[in-house]
Amino acid sequence: MSAVLVVDDDAGVRGYVGDLLEMNGHDVRFAIDGPAALEAIRTERPDCVLLDVMMPGMSGHQVLTEIRRTDGGSQLPVVMVTAAAGDSQSWEAWTGGVDFLLPKPIDSEQLLRVLGYLATGSACA
Repeated sequence: MSAVLVVDDDAGVRGYVGDLLEMNGHDVRFAIDGPAALEAIRTERPDCVLLDVMMPGMSGHQVLTEIRRTDGGSQLPVVMVTAAAGDSQSWEAWTGGVDFLLPKPIDSEQLLRVLGYLATGSACA
């Protein structure tokens, strides 16, 4: 079992992803925005972060930048999800150090495959 922090301002997405991950043996934690995500990571570091790109106040890109600046943040697997997976969003995510970028709506099988892949080099699955 691994701890996955799901960061999304949409309660429906949090519920769907949380249920999916819990049914597959993950310990799921939630944050509704960037500041709450950074606090959750500081308080009880997860094994992986599933991070929405478009959130009010602090974007997922800004959260990713802050994660990567923290001690050990470069080793924390981050999977970003976005409904706007255009070239500029993708470029910003990849240059920011994201491990994977997935489109919304989230494909459950693809998400589980990504977490399984990350598990080969981390504690994600």
